[in-house]
Amino acid sequence: MMNLANKISKFNRGRKYNHFLQTIKPGIEDKILDVGFTENNYSEEANYLEKHYPYQKNITALGIEEAREEGDFRTLYPQVTVIRYDGSLFPFENDTFDIGWSNAVIEHVGKRDKQVLFIKEMLRTCKVVYFTTPNRFFPFDLHTKYPFIHWLPKKQFDGILHILGKDWATGDYMNLLTQKQIISICKEAGATNCSVKCNWFLGFVMDFSIIIRK
Repeated sequence: MMNLANKISKFNRGRKYNHFLQTIKPGIEDKILDVGFTENNYSEEANYLEKHYPYQKNITALGIEEAREEGDFRTLYPQVTVIRYDGSLFPFENDTFDIGWSNAVIEHVGKRDKQVLFIKEMLRTCKVVYFTTPNRFFPFDLHTKYPFIHWLPKKQFDGILHILGKDWATGDYMNLLTQKQIISICKEAGATNCSVKCNWFLGFVMDFSIIIRK
């Protein structure tokens, strides 16, 4: 089951990356902010932008994890600038970056107020924003590898995860969103030019790719 989920995730991240290239069309000098890198290079789909984007020197990776001097991330992507922050305000001036990229991160930042702040900060620091997030109504959750239980209200969902021994996936770790909630969050964050692309898999919307232009 784990291998199948990883293969599906890899396929999906690949098509989102291709959509990013086709719609955003990053130039060879464009500065890109990647919000949500991981120090643990746990799978082929982790840190997908750094793995595949040809101009590593143009990427700044922002995250809450400490990138160890001898860790996987710095070793694999030596040209990428790594910045650690506390999960609130981004440590950059307005419009520091040409492009903001964030793949499957907003569902992990906390409840709605933190999700709104997350988008506000991406809009403040980047001229165009591209982010993705899973569809709460997709039947299978790739985080926990269980079907359907993530459709329950958050309290009940977390309760079942406790019983199943997956406490790590409870609380602020995961707040999955619907398309309607995403649009509402973007509007509250000040987005006036926002488009949402549905990424389908086996007849269901698996996740969303969102572009916000100023």
